Amino acid sequence: MTETTRTGTPSHRLVMHPSALLLMAQLLAIVAYPFLDSSRVGSAALGVISMVAVALALWVVRSTPALTVIAVVLGAPAVLMTVLEAVLVDEDWVTLTSALLHAPFYFYVSYSLIRYLFHDDRVTTDELYGIGAAFTVVAWGFAYVYLAVVILAPGSIGPLGDGTERFFELLFFSFTNLTSVGLSDIVPTADHARSWVILEQVAGVLYVAMVISRLVALTVRRHD
Repeated sequence: MTETTRTGTPSHRLVMHPSALLLMAQLLAIVAYPFLDSSRVGSAALGVISMVAVALALWVVRSTPALTVIAVVLGAPAVLMTVLEAVLVDEDWVTLTSALLHAPFYFYVSYSLIRYLFHDDRVTTDELYGIGAAFTVVAWGFAYVYLAVVILAPGSIGPLGDGTERFFELLFFSFTNLTSVGLSDIVPTADHARSWVILEQVAGVLYVAMVISRLVALTVRRHD
């Protein structure tokens, strides 16, 4: 049996690791935001990247023990609102609706990934990618929560720019809180924002603790 037969082609290996593709899409979006957020064409490109990320997230959920139908019910309207955001720029009601749809969708995807990571006693390659993907998805979910907060309560998080720049700044704010590094020039200035920040900080600490304890337990069991 040849190596190609055993492991498959590179494209086949990618198909076998949907969590890796989702993680790559999320990281690509982070790198692309500073280059694409200053024009309508850039906003459209970001919308395409977002839709690809949502589609990959739906694919990932299909590979987990979670219910795909729930992800589709949440994800399909999120895709529609992503298209509307690219067309109706700077419309707060569109942005708010999109945020309220994306946030629960990404939280459900993160739940699906975490359930996937804990569903058996083996750690596969895709589950290792899933560890990173779940973390980034949680950060995205909270970024959309913060976007809804600043629309409903202007000035509760700041300072912020406008348009897609505002979302990227909130994404940066979300990652700094989820990782508890505290390296952010953006701060919550109202109680509603602070309560969500506290929840995200707790989620970040618990996530790292769960993942580390899971890997250590499996390593010890394997040696025993």
